[in-house]
Amino acid sequence: MFKRLLMLSDVGNKNLIQATVACIITNLTLMLPFIILLQVMVLLINPLINNVPINKNDLWIMLAFGVLAALLFLYCYQREYKKTYASAFGQAANTRIEVAEKIRKLPLSFFNRKDLSELTTNIMGDCSTIESMLSHVIPQIIGYSFSSIITCSLLAFYDWRMAGAILCTLPLSLLIVVVGKMIEKKLSHKHIESKLAVSNEVQEYLDGIKIIKGFGSSGEKFQKLDKALKNMMWASIKFEGIGGIFVTLSIMMLQVGLGVVVLVGVKLMVSGSLAPITFLAFVIISSRIYSPLISVLTLLPELFHMLVSIERMKSLNKESVMEGRDDVVLNDFTIDINHINFSYHQKTVIHDLSCVIPSGKMTALVGPSGSGKSTLLQLIARFWDVDSGKISIGGYDIKDVDPETLMRYMSFVFQNVVLFDDTILNNIRIGRHNATDEEVMQAAKKARCDELIARLPNGWNTLIGENGSKLSGGERQRISIARALLKNAPIVLLDEATASLDPENEVYIQQAIAELVKDRTVIVIAHRLKTVISADQIIVLDKGTLVEQGSYQQLMDNNQLFAKLYKLQKQTFSLAP
Repeated sequence: MFKRLLMLSDVGNKNLIQATVACIITNLTLMLPFIILLQVMVLLINPLINNVPINKNDLWIMLAFGVLAALLFLYCYQREYKKTYASAFGQAANTRIEVAEKIRKLPLSFFNRKDLSELTTNIMGDCSTIESMLSHVIPQIIGYSFSSIITCSLLAFYDWRMAGAILCTLPLSLLIVVVGKMIEKKLSHKHIESKLAVSNEVQEYLDGIKIIKGFGSSGEKFQKLDKALKNMMWASIKFEGIGGIFVTLSIMMLQVGLGVVVLVGVKLMVSGSLAPITFLAFVIISSRIYSPLISVLTLLPELFHMLVSIERMKSLNKESVMEGRDDVVLNDFTIDINHINFSYHQKTVIHDLSCVIPSGKMTALVGPSGSGKSTLLQLIARFWDVDSGKISIGGYDIKDVDPETLMRYMSFVFQNVVLFDDTILNNIRIGRHNATDEEVMQAAKKARCDELIARLPNGWNTLIGENGSKLSGGERQRISIARALLKNAPIVLLDEATASLDPENEVYIQQAIAELVKDRTVIVIAHRLKTVISADQIIVLDKGTLVEQGSYQQLMDNNQLFAKLYKLQKQTFSLAP
């Protein structure tokens, strides 16, 4: 049940059971001091009643038992700590890794439906919730409940009436908590939604801080963040306040049971059916029983709230990952695109497109903005799956190939390069993790990174900042090409690799690309049509449809869309100052 409810691994489920048992044992050992105290009171009261001297040896024995009970409790508590907290932290770490692995295997369509802040909450917040449930909530709830039930069951052997009096108010207390749960559930969802809204606003505010400052709109933009923070504050107050009311009422109702115990005990003593010492024992022990039960009533609303996060995790876990065969070996890198259709947000982006991209040749994708060039490139890489039709590489439908297996045959150079706050060496090594330093340096040299690395303060070991903030756009692009060269994949996908570069950097990039595309199947997207004149074939797209295909000269002779775009660009650049 725990494994299914909390998405636990076999090890995590086993550890939770062991932690729960350890918590039960620890709580039972806490009853020993009360039993010893009761025996001491008997040793002290009996001499007064029977007018005999106090047996000091028995008191020393009780003292010894008290010391042993304290040592036993310390041992049990240490064992509970190891079983509970250590295992919970380990399970949370494993869950985070599993969530990250799950996210890594999801198609890009998933990320278009989810905000980055929500995914961050899944990995950090929701996993922390599981951590808290495993360490602070579930073992304690079960441990406190079982230890109280076991203790009351043992007391029932002495007097079932008094044992019943101890727990007579518990059903009403639980009923109050359940009623509270029904009201809190709606508030819990709003509380979590308000937290996600704050995360979104904070991220947007920080990401756009340069634009906000540059256009002097910090006050206006901060109002959205301020509003989200206030909404979260009131949602938290409502959730905690209303939840606290029900918890307080349930605890008050439970503690009424102590008065019931006294009333029932006095009545039974007056009738002569209960010994005074037994009455005293029930009063002392009942106070110990209520302490863990109060903890249970306090933790139950927290458990109900945490289950909302678990449901979010389950929803993520139900997302379909991209699967396929991992034993495919490609020897032919011809890409056959056969009547494919693809929709994005219910809008058709690619419509009945068919073409062949020959192995070992350069194919250029051109067309107006929004014609589907980048989408087609990403469909070939299987970032998405087509709605209908088929894309085959070397005779294999890529839908049948595991995405990670497919990625081994492809290198990417995108317009927007993603770098990590790490060294130059490690950023390039992402292309092939097991590459030696010499191989990395050789790839960097081919990508014309020599001049860049030579002027950095720590050379290869220079930290380049978040997303390569210490480098220019052209320098980041060269590192991206070095990655692709290091990977040495037979298929190369270039998406606007030379867009928005200054002339000097463009020369470096063109030289690096020339090294990259040698003897490979290359698909390149370029808005600057003069850069694809030498392509073996040019595919012209318009509104997601293939409208022209051929060499540069053939398309110019056709005098259709490509020729129109080329002449327009030529005229624009010739008129530029």
